[in-house]
Amino acid sequence: MAREATSQVSASKGGTDVHATHIENGLLPSVVIKGQPLAAMKLTDRMQHYHVPGVSIAFFDHGQIVWARGYGQADVLTGRPVAPETLFQAGSISKPIAAMGALRLVEQGKLRLDANINETLKSWKLPENELTREQKVTLRRILSHSAGLTVHGFSGYARGELVPNVPQILNGEKPAASEAVRVDTVPGTTLRYSGGGLVIMQLMMMDVTGKSFPQLMRDLVLGPIGMSHSTYEQPLPRNLWPEAAVPYDAKGEPVEGGFHTYPEMAAGGLWTTPTDLARAAMEVQREYAGTSHKVLSQSMAHEMLTHQKDNWGLGFELEQPGGTPRFGHFGVNTGFIATLQAYRDTDQGIAIMTNGQQGEQLITEILRAVSREYGWPDFHPVEHTLVNIDPATLSSFTGNYLLPDPDGQDKLAVTLQNGHLYLSGSYSVGSTYHFEISAPAELLPDAPQQFFTLSTGATTFRFAKNDQGTVETCIIQACNSCENQRQARKTP
Repeated sequence: MAREATSQVSASKGGTDVHATHIENGLLPSVVIKGQPLAAMKLTDRMQHYHVPGVSIAFFDHGQIVWARGYGQADVLTGRPVAPETLFQAGSISKPIAAMGALRLVEQGKLRLDANINETLKSWKLPENELTREQKVTLRRILSHSAGLTVHGFSGYARGELVPNVPQILNGEKPAASEAVRVDTVPGTTLRYSGGGLVIMQLMMMDVTGKSFPQLMRDLVLGPIGMSHSTYEQPLPRNLWPEAAVPYDAKGEPVEGGFHTYPEMAAGGLWTTPTDLARAAMEVQREYAGTSHKVLSQSMAHEMLTHQKDNWGLGFELEQPGGTPRFGHFGVNTGFIATLQAYRDTDQGIAIMTNGQQGEQLITEILRAVSREYGWPDFHPVEHTLVNIDPATLSSFTGNYLLPDPDGQDKLAVTLQNGHLYLSGSYSVGSTYHFEISAPAELLPDAPQQFFTLSTGATTFRFAKNDQGTVETCIIQACNSCENQRQARKTP
């Protein structure tokens, strides 16, 4: 499916288009080799590589949209181009925007951050159990993903499918396609991402106001901020279809059933643009600084951007300990991937939205280019130093490696060709990282028994020997995090 990416510019200030042009031509890989030049890539080429038809970007600085551009097609069939006003599904970026609405209701005295949610809920109650005997599910814990609730996310409903109401979703009753939202861990003890918790918050907000969620969010957040190209209406009203991007799967084919309906509105139901997401982030920056209070007071904005559980605030994901203060969120819906990233104190940030299922890989390459262009402290490529290893040892690493997986789908093959090791197969690490290596990727050594590739992100493959000195396992580690580690065992 050939396509030519086009660009429209909606906002610029002297010379700032140069930055955008540098970024368009300077996307960076996730991994680089020390001493070798950076291999800058063109945005249009990478869009084709990842089968992502359209991209929309807005960069902001000190309360202003500095530049906003659209690339490629919102609809490949008609050739309709992406414009800065094109609507995309925000996926889980819906959560922090919805959190702003909930926190405004807290300031109005209609919700309480630290009360048992069952004291507020009217139309449905969360079943209590022995895990909630002493520790309760609260709004604070829901927003910081520490409430002990189940259901990570939702896949939405294709056009023509029956759509459940909120109680049906929370109870896992047909026509809901997801499991019931329940407590299976003591609230407050563990960080575990739960979109199900945000659906409970959605119902709480509706119960205490008597308003529909889309109307409520218009009144509390979207209207005051000026997010005029945004709505939580699900399904998207037909009169807005001409403005909406068409979603595409990982192969670049239109998603069957068109864009999905998400009745889990607070968790994933926002339709918006990068410019409108930028407006939301800029308002949070201003509120934190005390120069605006269109939605939240300064003290509540501080609460929102305070680490509650690990690297989560109230709705936003925050920087890791010791990092430069930053808030943001990724969003993944069927056929739509997006991100919003903003620095709390320097007042810069960016929103990127795509209509392709492989948009996350593309977005991370864009973020690395943005980071280099503007001197950001985050989103840098991982640098590896190559080491020399004895060629005679390479054959000991070859073989098939199987990962513990109920479906038996995660397996790797290591082969030796012309004195070089190559990796193929598929593997998952944690709940976020999944790689399909269809064409063999060269394994490059950065330690005597540790390797990396240029195509699998910041993942390392460390081979371990048994007591007899035979290579027995391959330890796969993603993003230098021990929590994102899996062990594959060599098969006979």
